[in-house]
Amino acid sequence: MTKRATFKALPAALAGLALMTASAAIAGTVAPDSVPIEDMELKQSLTGASGDAVAGREAFADRKKGNCLACHANTDLNDQLFHGEVGPVLDGVADRWSEAQLRAIVVNSKDVFGEQTIMPGFYTMKVGINVAEDNQGQTILTAQEVEDVVAYLLTLKEN
Repeated sequence: MTKRATFKALPAALAGLALMTASAAIAGTVAPDSVPIEDMELKQSLTGASGDAVAGREAFADRKKGNCLACHANTDLNDQLFHGEVGPVLDGVADRWSEAQLRAIVVNSKDVFGEQTIMPGFYTMKVGINVAEDNQGQTILTAQEVEDVVAYLLTLKEN
């Protein structure tokens, strides 16, 4: 390729690079392997968007998504059957933990509590071994679902 041909192709390549950069900036989602949990906190939103507490409540209770009720009791969801007793009761959780702490716990509780916790990380690729083939390379919740669950947890205050 001549210098002239290379120079002509350069604007198109730069335009493509600019488009990819702009798309990434618009998307604004933090990748699961790039989540900056520090001092038991994840201060920034994973998506740059606010969470939806109603959608978070649904994900929390959904046995194919968060399935939080398998381990945690929660008075707000008394209409649901089979609350677990493995994890702490989540009534008043918004009074015990900050938004940044709750986000870190949901993203990857092992980064907060250590490897001894049985709580899974919901937005991490560090999921251990023997993952079903159709679930490999995926997080349990999407970044927005994490933000939604955190928004819901923030509604759980002591009466």
